[in-house]
Amino acid sequence: MKCLTEELWMNVPERRQIVSIHNEVERLVTQSDVQDGLVLVNAMHITASVFINDNEPGLHRDYEKWLEELAPFDPSSKRYHHNRTGEDNADAHHKRQIMGREVVVAITAGKLHLGPWEHIFYYEFDGKRRKRILVKIIGE
Repeated sequence: MKCLTEELWMNVPERRQIVSIHNEVERLVTQSDVQDGLVLVNAMHITASVFINDNEPGLHRDYEKWLEELAPFDPSSKRYHHNRTGEDNADAHHKRQIMGREVVVAITAGKLHLGPWEHIFYYEFDGKRRKRILVKIIGE
């Protein structure tokens, strides 16, 4: 069995932003030489997410609006108990919970086995600092 483990480092200058990591994951799958297996892509911070969906800017704006309605940014300690600890990112924890922490994608014939519009993204909810993404590839 072959295995490749890599960490991608992100430093998103905005508080929230969707960043395509699709090409980087594809590059690592090629580098691994795995022909049949799985790739795990995992946000290693509790205020960021990895997800798969369409690479369409309107959808990304819809996510921003929807998530802000569900868990609005409020740095005060009035809305969120978490912010009473001195943090201001309780909304980011909630948004990550909704969007998920990781994706697992099949590898077939040495390529990501995705649907026609599927694309891999990193979603930052509390940026302006370095964070990492784990990419773990296993297979034959």
